[in-house]
This record gives sequence, structure tokens and C-alpha cells, in this order.
Amino acid sequence: AGNLALMQVNNIPYDKSLEAIEYTLVAIAVDGKFAGYVTIADEIKQNAAEVVRELADMGVEMTMLSGDSSKVVAAVARETGIRNAYGSLLPEDKVTKANEIKAASPPIAFVGDGMNDAPVLALSDVGIAMGGLGSDMAIESADVVIQDDDIRKIPLSIRIGKKTKNIVWQNILFAFGVKAAVMVLGATGEATMWEAVFADVGVALIAVANAVRIQRM
Repeated sequence: AGNLALMQVNNIPYDKSLEAIEYTLVAIAVDGKFAGYVTIADEIKQNAAEVVRELADMGVEMTMLSGDSSKVVAAVARETGIRNAYGSLLPEDKVTKANEIKAASPPIAFVGDGMNDAPVLALSDVGIAMGGLGSDMAIESADVVIQDDDIRKIPLSIRIGKKTKNIVWQNILFAFGVKAAVMVLGATGEATMWEAVFADVGVALIAVANAVRIQRM
């Protein structure tokens, strides 16, 4: 039992129309003769197409790298709306393809859950692993772990990251601005000890309160 390539290696004839099947196919031979086949297909996550559209609207260019057969990958890509898809990839092939993408348009993020995804998760600028059913190696290699395997958390994570960056810059500019103003006032004798306390402790408290807004997401 194996794929059609195994049948070819063992010189076992089979119906060539089987090569057009878009699912993972397990061919079965008994005593050197083709006996039948079983097709296997993963169920596409319910919100996959919606998430792909949302990421595209955010300006994210998506590419699917998979070890499944090219026919299966093409069918999944069609159904989910992913334009760039590569199938029949070994783990080292995924790394090669990811390096090509990274060289052409950095930075890159990679989402995976299997042991074969671990090398690409490690080399990506941001590795995102599915923690519910993901392998331990994938989780260890990732920068971000989505505990409940909900792919809707991927665009949410990007929005949280962008919001965090904006708030960090707000806090930095606010802190430097207030401290610079108090220093100028202090040099001219206009600022008292209370203004200095506000520039130190007060600014820190305001920055923390500003950062807490992220929790609303």
C-alpha cells in the first residue's frame, strides 16, 4: 500500500485516470496486481476562506507550502482563495521555498503545526504554531502559539502587534516630550518639584494606562 509512485516502482499497472484524483490517494496491490485504492482528504477549516480574505485585505500576501500532493494543494487553494500554492514538498523543500520568499519580500510569517513545519517556523521572521493539535517540535520552534487552533486569531494577532507598536511609539514620544518640557521649565526656574515628580512617576503611570488599552482587543 502506498502512492501511485510506489506502484510504478514495482511495475504494477493501474488506471491512469487515478492520477487526476484531487485527494490523497493510497493505492493497494496484492501479489503484484493492483487491487484498489482509498482516498483521504483533510477537512478545510470552516473559517479558512474568510481568514484568507481578511489577511488579503490587510495587505498580507499568502503562499501555501504543503507536503500533500500538488492536486490536493491546488484544490484547497482554489477553495480558500490562496493564489500561490506549492505541493508535494519535503521538509527541506519547504525551507528552500521559504528562503526564496524571504529573500524576495521580507519579512515573512509562517503558520504550521506539524513536525515537518518546525524548520520553516524557526527560520521565519515570525513563526506561528497551532498549539492545540500541533507537534511539540513545532510549538518549540514558534514565536507565537495559538492555543485553541482558531485560525481567526492570526489576523487578530497581526492587529494586536500593530496596535502595540503604535502605543509603544505614543508612550515614547509622550514621555520624551513631557520630560523635555519639564527640563526646559526647570532650567528657567518655572518648574517645581511637583512638575518633576509628574514628569517621572506621572508619565510612567500614564504610559501604563495607555498600554492597558490593548487588552480591549
